[in-house]
Amino acid sequence: MKRILVLMLFAPLAALAADKHDAAAIKKDVERHRAMAAAHEQAAKCLETGQKPEQCQKQLQGACKGLGIGKYCGMKHEH
Repeated sequence: MKRILVLMLFAPLAALAADKHDAAAIKKDVERHRAMAAAHEQAAKCLETGQKPEQCQKQLQGACKGLGIGKYCGMKHEH
């Protein structure tokens, strides 16, 4: 019983240790975040020009293809 309790306490720490990224993975994440930010900036500019939101969303989806999770480029908010 004591062994199970110890394992339960240290399991989250082991999971955190296994989730470490190396320098190359971190660099790739940074590049991906910057690309998503640029795509979102373009979407904001698209909306500012008065284009239909559906058109801007379509452009965002194209720019984010392969970058974010789902069809909202890693970001979804209420409308």
